[in-house]
Amino acid sequence: MTNHKINLYKSKIFVPGATGFLGTRLVNRLKKEKLNFVTASKTLGTDFRNQKEVDDFFTREKPDIVINCAAYVGGIKFSLEHEGEIFFNNILISTYLIEAARKYGVKRFVNPISNCSYPNVVQKDFKEKEWWDGPLHPSVFVYGFIRKAVWTQTYAYHRQYNMNFTNFLIPNMYGPNDHFNEIRSHALGALIMKIFRAKKENLPSVIVWGSGKPIREWLYVDDAVEAFMRSFSIEPHVDPINLGQGKGISIAELANKIKKVVDYKGKLVFDTKKPDGAPYKVMNVEKLKKMYKWLPSTSLDSGIKKTIDWYNQSMAKSSYK
Repeated sequence: MTNHKINLYKSKIFVPGATGFLGTRLVNRLKKEKLNFVTASKTLGTDFRNQKEVDDFFTREKPDIVINCAAYVGGIKFSLEHEGEIFFNNILISTYLIEAARKYGVKRFVNPISNCSYPNVVQKDFKEKEWWDGPLHPSVFVYGFIRKAVWTQTYAYHRQYNMNFTNFLIPNMYGPNDHFNEIRSHALGALIMKIFRAKKENLPSVIVWGSGKPIREWLYVDDAVEAFMRSFSIEPHVDPINLGQGKGISIAELANKIKKVVDYKGKLVFDTKKPDGAPYKVMNVEKLKKMYKWLPSTSLDSGIKKTIDWYNQSMAKSSYK
């Protein structure tokens, strides 16, 4: 296959992991654009860890494009307690999806990769050329290594089979439909859940994991979807590209922002016995800006408000008291 731009309106798009956080928002966008797409996930009856099931799906549906939203992932506590499952599930999911895409002639494979795969170094920002420049932080070593291994598979398949990939390095995402529980959530979702509940139950304080000092970058989920859609109008790029705004915020500042939006009057108590994770994770986005003539537009304040509004409405519809 030669490199080419993609006409989405003449393509069949496959979204693995369509019932997850990112997949749900992507499907909403594809519906809005009236594009031809198919979905699958374990909850919909296709186990991506089973090569025959993956092959059967590709044989039946014959997609032109894959936008991979399938992953087995959670916050720092989940990552530390489920390292074997994280390795096993993620390596099989990506291996079988990419191999099936090769066998069945997929024209473009879009692959989001967590920025926890960057080295554990404190610096002003992460540049793509420095992605291999050191060891990973112990708290995300397994998941970060898997994401690097997945990229290596795309690199190998591009070189040997001339497959077309677009690989994005992405920070923690947040937004409507996110996981909102203490184990599977990243910091932002977990903080919204805990602070919202503390206000509702009139609790005097909220425990925040760690010192509050680590700096994190956050990407509103619909901005990630927008980048995926824009990627089809330019040439594919197997080399990773940072997808973000290039701005970071400490966990303490983030918690206080959420506290203010929720209008919670209690105290935030930082439990320094809990792990912080990597001290700094912010990416340089000059390459994205140059290639795409665009950067994600949702400010953190706006995104947090949208997320809390959605969470509030979701809780009102649920049985939560």
